Amino acid sequence: MEQPQIDEARAIRKGEELNTEKLQAFLNEELNMGDASLEIAQFPSGYSNLTYLLKLGDKELVLRRPPFGAEKISKGHDMGREYKVLSRLNPVYPKTPKPLVYTEDSSIIGAPFYIMERVKGSILRANQKVDMSRQEARILSENFIHNLARLHKIDVNETGLIELGKPEGYMRRQVEGWIERYKKSQTDDIRDMDEVIQWFPDNIPETKYTSFIHNDYKYDNIVLNPEDPTQIKAVLDWEMSTVGDPLSDLATTLAYTTESTDPEPLRMFGIRAFEGVMSRDETVRRYEAASGIKTENMVFYFAFATFKLGTICQQIYYRYKEGFTKDPRFAPLIFLVKATAKLSASAVRNGRIRDI
Repeated sequence: MEQPQIDEARAIRKGEELNTEKLQAFLNEELNMGDASLEIAQFPSGYSNLTYLLKLGDKELVLRRPPFGAEKISKGHDMGREYKVLSRLNPVYPKTPKPLVYTEDSSIIGAPFYIMERVKGSILRANQKVDMSRQEARILSENFIHNLARLHKIDVNETGLIELGKPEGYMRRQVEGWIERYKKSQTDDIRDMDEVIQWFPDNIPETKYTSFIHNDYKYDNIVLNPEDPTQIKAVLDWEMSTVGDPLSDLATTLAYTTESTDPEPLRMFGIRAFEGVMSRDETVRRYEAASGIKTENMVFYFAFATFKLGTICQQIYYRYKEGFTKDPRFAPLIFLVKATAKLSASAVRNGRIRDI
């Protein structure tokens, strides 16, 4: 196996710079670092909250802050909540970075932010080529879904995680909320989107299980052991996590695990480039065996998860089109919106979680 490279930070994108002087003073005081010097770089991947690598003296830290121009969709960028999630979750689910400090003081870098430890390792990106055997890819995908099942088995009442969500009526709120988010950020008329938006409210399944869910569990949100990339060191990006229906979490993972019959923009975006990675149907069966949760109504969950993915892309594209961000990666996201809409509508029409 050709080992994936350690995920490295790069130069900060124009317009997303931080105030080094104020941040250095704040961190030295909060972390008792004396007068340590600060260097800042930016992790280039990811389309939502911004992530920076901080080198403070001999320490490596990670800073998370909301994207610039995110005021209209601020609920998905609550740094205080994300910090609270990590603080509650880390003691019972150690595959999370340890949170260190949070502040709402926007005078430091222009927005609330938090600091966590850096978990150094490899991250598989959609466009990254890795020489992985079928057997290794299979092991990775099995470990990947077993890790999700482990998260869903945590007792939310015993751990106090129940305080981080409202499971009653979760799916109804999800459907209504994500439809509203899409409409607020809509830029193009997309017939497939209109079709599923009309279908979802009348077809919401009864929620039978309650778990703490990640809500964005995908391969490029996990950190792998660089010496053995089939093993998971940590799970990142807990900004959308909550207490809710675990099948909706599984479906989000399925939406990111593309198949050969999916629309081309999704195949370019997903992880299915590795031969041996489990298909969606295989993933569902493996998850059911590992979690003990019966996987019912997966067509609804998958169609809705795919719609959510399209809405996230739509929100980011809206910020780009309105000029709130200049990141050129966001320009073609409208094609992903249309591709996810097509796949979601296909699931509804055909009653299955793959396109054919």
